[in-house]
Amino acid sequence: MAQSTELHVVTGKGGTGKTTVAAALAISLAGEGKKVLLCEVEGRQGIAQLFDVPPLPYEERQIAVGLGGGEVYALAIDPESALLEYLAMYYRLGRAGKALDKFGIIDFATTIAPGVRDVLLTGKVYEAARRRDGKGFAYDAVIMDAPPTGRITRFLNVNSEVAGLAKVGPIRRQADSIMEMMRSAETHVHLVTVLEEMPVQETIDGIAELTSERLPVGHVVLNLVRPSLVSAATRDALVGGTLKPAKVAASLRAAGLDPAAAPALVEGGLAHLERQVLQDGQRQILEDCGTPLVELPLLGDAIDLGALFELAEQLGELA
Repeated sequence: MAQSTELHVVTGKGGTGKTTVAAALAISLAGEGKKVLLCEVEGRQGIAQLFDVPPLPYEERQIAVGLGGGEVYALAIDPESALLEYLAMYYRLGRAGKALDKFGIIDFATTIAPGVRDVLLTGKVYEAARRRDGKGFAYDAVIMDAPPTGRITRFLNVNSEVAGLAKVGPIRRQADSIMEMMRSAETHVHLVTVLEEMPVQETIDGIAELTSERLPVGHVVLNLVRPSLVSAATRDALVGGTLKPAKVAASLRAAGLDPAAAPALVEGGLAHLERQVLQDGQRQILEDCGTPLVELPLLGDAIDLGALFELAEQLGELA
């Protein structure tokens, strides 16, 4: 069993693939023989879709085995179930808690006090990360597929969220315990981005906000990085304007292909180079921030289990 449990929080702007990265990281850690819990807190069932399993309930179940013999468990956390569990654990309100749920009181409470909702969601992650099994911790690592970058600091900084609601008492103690874990050396907040202006700027802002609240930034994961598709000689010819459509048409004709495609090929090549320049510029901006970077290639439109294992090989630095 683990001597301590590491917590990996994975966030990113919508559309950058943070759920995919969280899943690939879980497989990477399981590849080292570790027992891993992969949690989601947004109710999207993205983990179930990636691993092609039925929708996840509010219970931990095994969904994959790593190449190194480790295991990946998954859990979909919702605030209502987390509150019922909280009431049962700390107030012994088993059936009474379920009765409250029927009257809609739980939904009402988490709506008027969203800070309590975040405490419940992060509190379940805290419980899993601190749970002991035998001589050590139940899991070697817990990975949270967290909310987007724009609200990750507020989500993790539960102390400020409940400051006006609970000065003392069990909710306050729970928040203090969560914050102790969130700021510990075992916690790493990874930010997923693509090499485009808006996601990169949101990532930079996220790093600044996390740092200001003393929340530990891990790596920035550059996802969906497009590889260069042309040789250095072809690039120079395109940029220099010496690779004309007529020359490309002649090559196509010699190869038995339609020479009419030549203008579109030249135009596509120039657009590809422009995209590469933009990627390189955004990468340099992130490098200047000083946070370690990890790159993941664009593998295609659909991500299956095989693709997750392929991405997992690139995430060893995060482990």
